[in-house]
Amino acid sequence: MKNGTVTTFILLGLTDDPELQVLMFMFLLLTYMLSVTGNLTIITLTFVDSHLKTPMYFFLKNFSFLEISFTSACIPRYLYSIATGDKVITYNACMIQGFFTDLCAVTEFFLLAAMSYDRYVAICKPLHYVTIMSVRVCRILIVCCWVAGLCVVIPPFILVFNLEFCDSNILDHFVCDAFPLVKIACSDTWILEQTVNICAVLTLNLTLTCVVLSYGSIIKTIFRFPSVQQRKKAFSTCSSHMVVVSITYGTCIFIYMNPAAKEEVTVNKVVSLLLSSVSPTLNPFIYTLRNNQVKNAFRVSLKRLALISSK
Repeated sequence: MKNGTVTTFILLGLTDDPELQVLMFMFLLLTYMLSVTGNLTIITLTFVDSHLKTPMYFFLKNFSFLEISFTSACIPRYLYSIATGDKVITYNACMIQGFFTDLCAVTEFFLLAAMSYDRYVAICKPLHYVTIMSVRVCRILIVCCWVAGLCVVIPPFILVFNLEFCDSNILDHFVCDAFPLVKIACSDTWILEQTVNICAVLTLNLTLTCVVLSYGSIIKTIFRFPSVQQRKKAFSTCSSHMVVVSITYGTCIFIYMNPAAKEEVTVNKVVSLLLSSVSPTLNPFIYTLRNNQVKNAFRVSLKRLALISSK
C-alpha cells in the first residue's frame, strides 16, 4: 500500500462544535455498545439454544457477525478521534478501513438475498425445506456471499491504490470512503467513479431482484392459504427480514442512486452515520422483538444464568 504522494489523511468528521461532539460521542458510544451487545446476544443464542439450529438462524447468526464487523470497522476509530482530537489516520489504515467497511456492507446485501431465498423455500416449498436448505447448502451460500463481496470490492480498491493526492489530504468524512477520496485526488478518477457506480448498481440490482422475486412468490403463496391464522404465522416469519431489507436498501439506494446525495457532503455523511451506527443497533431488536422463538430462547438463557448464579 504505497501511494508516494501522501502518508496520512485528516478525517474532518461530522462537526467541529465541541458541544455537538460530546453529544455525538455519547450517541455513537451508546449505539455501538447496543449494536455489539444485541448482535452478540443473537450469535450466542443461536449457539446455545437447540431450537435455533435452523437455516434461518444460521443466516441470522452470520448477519449479526457482519453487523458487528461493519460497525466496528468505522465507529471505534471515530470515537477515538472525538475523544482525543486526533483526526489523523495513516494511508494504510485508511485503505484497510475503507476495504473492510465496504466488504462487510456489500456482503450484507448478498446475505440478505440468501436470507430471502431461505424464507421463499420455507413458505413456498415447506415439504422440501430440510432437503433444499441443508447444512452444506447453507454453508455454500455463506461462502458465496463473501466471495461475491470480494469480487465487487476488489476492482475499485485496486484503482483507489493508484490514486495520487497532491494538494490536499483532508477527507470531509468520518470514515475513509471512495467519494471523499475521489474529491481530493489530483489524478484522473473517471474510471474509478464509473467502476464504483457499476459495482454499486450491480450489487443493489442483483440482490434486490432476488429479494423482490422471493417475496413476490412468498406473498402469492401466503394469500393462497385457507386460514387467516396460517397467513399471520407466515407473515410473522418474514416480517423482521422485510423490515431490515427495507431499511438497508432504502438507505443505500439514497446514497448511491441519488446524485444530490453525492454532491451534498453533509447529507452523505449523516446517511452513512445512520447506516453504520443506527441500523446495526436496530436490527437485533427488530429480529428479537418480532420473533417469539428468539424471545423464548432469551428467557430460557436468562433463567439458566439465574440458576447458575444462585448456586
